[in-house]
Amino acid sequence: MGAIFRHELRNYFHSLTAYVFGAFLLAVVGLGSVLYNLQAAVSNFEFVLSFASIIFVVIVPLAEERRQRTDQLLYSLPITTTQVVLGKYFALLVVYLIPLAVVSLYPLLFSQFGEVYLPTSYGSLFAFFMMGAALLAAATLWAVSVTAGSTDAAGAWQ
Repeated sequence: MGAIFRHELRNYFHSLTAYVFGAFLLAVVGLGSVLYNLQAAVSNFEFVLSFASIIFVVIVPLAEERRQRTDQLLYSLPITTTQVVLGKYFALLVVYLIPLAVVSLYPLLFSQFGEVYLPTSYGSLFAFFMMGAALLAAATLWAVSVTAGSTDAAGAWQ
């Protein structure tokens, strides 16, 4: 599983996938912060995250293995399908966590200029992370099912 994780993470950062996703997430949250917090002069950071939920419409990990002809190599390795799915999922989760680490500084920055209730802001940020993790898990299983066939994807849960 560690080898799949490192391979996927390397692929995300060697292509533009991770950078485009991170820039898109930061741009959407930044735009929401400007529109909601700065222009409307409201200090509720949690509403910015509801605005940023639109990013999950465009997050779908593409099944690149079939296109690159590495799907046979993946399934000839001495690891289970579960380990392949978990390796891909954890790599995608790291790509998701990097821009969220930057976004987690926003409530602290806003608290310098006004009153921000930090427990609500960070609770909302945690809920946003959990929602993203669940949607990424579903997208990863979908991508594996497209790549490997539905029997392998169903077997990933066994």
